[in-house]
Amino acid sequence: MQQQILPTVAPPQPGTPTGSGRAMSMFDKQKYIEDYDFPYCDESSKYEKVAKIGQGTFGEVFKAREKKSNKKFVAMKKVLMENEKEGFPITALREIRILQLLKHENVVNLIEICRTKATAHNGYRSTFYLVFDFCEHDLAGLLSNMNVKFSLGEIKKVMQQLLNGLYYIHSNKILHRDMKAANVLITKHGVLKLADFGLARAFSIPKNNVTNRYTNRVVTLWYRPPELLLGDRNYGPPVDMWGAGCIMAEMWTRSPIMQGNTEQQQLTLIYQLCGSFSPEVWPGVDELELYNKLEFPKNQKRRVKERLRPYVKDAYGCDLLDKLLTLDPKKRIDADTALNHDFFWTDPMPCDLGKMLSQHLQSMFEYLAQPRRTNQMRNYHQPMVNINQKPPDNTMIDRVW
Repeated sequence: MQQQILPTVAPPQPGTPTGSGRAMSMFDKQKYIEDYDFPYCDESSKYEKVAKIGQGTFGEVFKAREKKSNKKFVAMKKVLMENEKEGFPITALREIRILQLLKHENVVNLIEICRTKATAHNGYRSTFYLVFDFCEHDLAGLLSNMNVKFSLGEIKKVMQQLLNGLYYIHSNKILHRDMKAANVLITKHGVLKLADFGLARAFSIPKNNVTNRYTNRVVTLWYRPPELLLGDRNYGPPVDMWGAGCIMAEMWTRSPIMQGNTEQQQLTLIYQLCGSFSPEVWPGVDELELYNKLEFPKNQKRRVKERLRPYVKDAYGCDLLDKLLTLDPKKRIDADTALNHDFFWTDPMPCDLGKMLSQHLQSMFEYLAQPRRTNQMRNYHQPMVNINQKPPDNTMIDRVW
């Protein structure tokens, strides 16, 4: 791929309207912009939008057809430019650079960047799109459909591919920082792709007692690890591994396991499931910015296996979840070790998703789906909820075997 993917507009050469040294008139500027040919950035008119498949703070995502072949579909992610007075958003440049670096079967593939032509109609401001290989589903969309049933072998295949993707990006010193089911794409052939690198960044291993100072305002709240909620800014790959644990639990519960409305409530849900935040369990937690500013119970017992066992019948699956949802990021399992866990090396072995997905001809995305219902894992203190009991027969657990 060409590295100079978003060139700046070259200055007019001698002989152009400004070659004489006089200032460029507004008319000349507009004509120059309208006529300028971006050598590495095709016009978006080569694609025809078919449907909107995503919406968020990042902008919009569309399914589109390549006009030339008429059979090839792509996903077009619109770059949000409304907040930019001039130039190109630095966050989008970071995302593009990271996507150019990452080439792996389990990471979404960036094909190109394209743009609309700058004309009087759009105020001489181009709209830019990131163009990706099209994936038919996202995991949140699949889990929201009661007709989609994952066998244990298929759950293993999903998690194996997800961890393969994480192992690859972490090996390349990249943090995803927004792991959630909606950002896990799956093709109709059952190939999983990590997607949406809008919050991703490169990371470095701190040396000579010089700590990193990354923002902790990342990761969707329900998937945000405890260290970020407590104000940690010197973090690394374990933040993505916590998200992987939340996603893995969702493969059985069918909706997010900890659905806090605020950061304080999210912390409450975490310690109710994972136990008290104490220096004995998590050395150094008392040095985090918010630890001494919030009240936490001191003797809360860890109950990850106990609370998930009614959903996750597989003992190895329960054990891997327990290791992914470890409070202390230094003790949390990494992607490489997780891939070697007995969960993936005992019967039933990970099996192909293609056959199961071939029964579902329509695309499934979170954006197009009904909101996923709150499950038994949500608020442990509510009287109507008792996840220590076996889930009743009409719950989401019955969609999985």
